[in-house]
Amino acid sequence: MPQLDDPYPRAIALLAQREHSARELERKLRDKGFDGGLVADCIARLQQERLQSDARYAESYVHMRSGKGYGPLRIRAELAERGVADEFTAPPLDELSGRWPELAEEARRKRFGSKLPGDFQERARQARFLQYRGFATEHFRNVFNGDE
Repeated sequence: MPQLDDPYPRAIALLAQREHSARELERKLRDKGFDGGLVADCIARLQQERLQSDARYAESYVHMRSGKGYGPLRIRAELAERGVADEFTAPPLDELSGRWPELAEEARRKRFGSKLPGDFQERARQARFLQYRGFATEHFRNVFNGDE
């Protein structure tokens, strides 16, 4: 791979498309052939200029994934995989803390319809779906108790 001089313009182009975590940006720049030291300096410069922020990335990611029907446990794990520290992940997740039961119900309705499950087996299947999506039991405990 040819050695490239300055990763800054490429990093700016990537950030113009969407927010990136520092780890994502580092991986993409290194994959393009930039030297690791130059990449580290570039990311530090971007953070100093407030063009790259893991806190901003976490906020954007939490809102995007929660809007697609994913719960806090899964979102937290996905952000950890992307190298975002929990100090940046916790505030946007906490911001939605009162809405997780409502979001779990929306995800259930979208997947299974508005009719509540009639038997234990179907209820267990829907509960497993919500757990897979990253909702904790306390988020959907009352989802199956209601009048239709």
